[in-house]
Amino acid sequence: MSGVKKTQSNFDFAELAQLIEINSYTKNKVGVDKVGLLYSQWMQALGFSVERYERTHIGAHILYKSAKSTGKKILLLGHFDTVFPPGTFEDFSEDKEWIYGPGVCDMKGGNYVALCALRQIHKNAGHIVNIDVLMVSDEESGSDDSKYLTQSIARNYDLCLVFEAAGKQGEVVIARKGVATYTIDIKGKAAHAGNHYSDGINANLAAAHMIIELTALTRNSFGTTVNAGKISGGIGANTISPQASITVEARFTNNTEKNRVLTAIERIATTQNINGIKSSFSGGLQRDIMQTNKQQVLLIQKIEAIIDRPLKLEKRGGVSDANTISAMGVPTLDGFGPFGDGDHTINERANKKSFANRIHDVTKVLAYFNGQVPLEKTKTKHKNTRVQAC
Repeated sequence: MSGVKKTQSNFDFAELAQLIEINSYTKNKVGVDKVGLLYSQWMQALGFSVERYERTHIGAHILYKSAKSTGKKILLLGHFDTVFPPGTFEDFSEDKEWIYGPGVCDMKGGNYVALCALRQIHKNAGHIVNIDVLMVSDEESGSDDSKYLTQSIARNYDLCLVFEAAGKQGEVVIARKGVATYTIDIKGKAAHAGNHYSDGINANLAAAHMIIELTALTRNSFGTTVNAGKISGGIGANTISPQASITVEARFTNNTEKNRVLTAIERIATTQNINGIKSSFSGGLQRDIMQTNKQQVLLIQKIEAIIDRPLKLEKRGGVSDANTISAMGVPTLDGFGPFGDGDHTINERANKKSFANRIHDVTKVLAYFNGQVPLEKTKTKHKNTRVQAC
């Protein structure tokens, strides 16, 4: 493994380094599929069957299925892809406290936590039942393809754990904002800005009016933001702009705000504020809101009983596939990966100790649901034991 710096550590990250050093940028289908193949080898060794959903332009989504018996059915959810194109950030390294590399916390590190916990279950029980794992290949670009697969299988499960990065104090995620993205296309009429100014219809001016209206939809006190993040248009300074485009994103924390904002964006996008302008939009809701609810509260209470201590909880503005599965009515908790920071940058890192803590807790939770282990047998005190390679 190129780039791996050997240090004294009570956890061997060699396998994770193999995952990290395969470039799996969302648009790098070959690389994403290589990561899927390696992960599949490890999962098949635990008795999982592999159900591949091949795609032409992105990597395959893969559902790993265990045997089934009576009891609750669990889905573990992750993604293989990262945001780094080939040649930008590909090396794995480590020091005394941290590991570094693309995906160490978002979210190859989380995928590895799930794998290690499942290995421990298999080692202790000799089998794994009622626990399936879905790994998708396009989460970083919005899950525009995989969200339909996630939605289609959601009804098969009683709860879902998602392995995005944990909070700094080991928090799990109980809520995430919903997100919608639109592209507004505006058509005007070109004309010479000096000789025939009045003959033109300025698409850039129409876009400016729209951006002001769109931005005014923001309500920070409600957690609602609307951002016209990208604009383009025009030909040159001496020409009235014949076309313009706006890419706008909205985030929201409840359905009332979602409905208000999406209705308003679509109205603004199709309202001609300058005579002769024609406009249209594409896009819409990308990921629905992940909200707290009674079923999630009961799941939190169950997990707290299993691990014999309170969970630390947090809400996040960012989105993940937890939004999708939660919106389908499945009790969902996110953030079961290791703690890390710098994700989506070349400074991405994950804390070594957080791997051991997360694997310990996830193993206890999955052991309970793997054949419904009696609760009292899961209540062993946490020991600061040395964690060996999983």
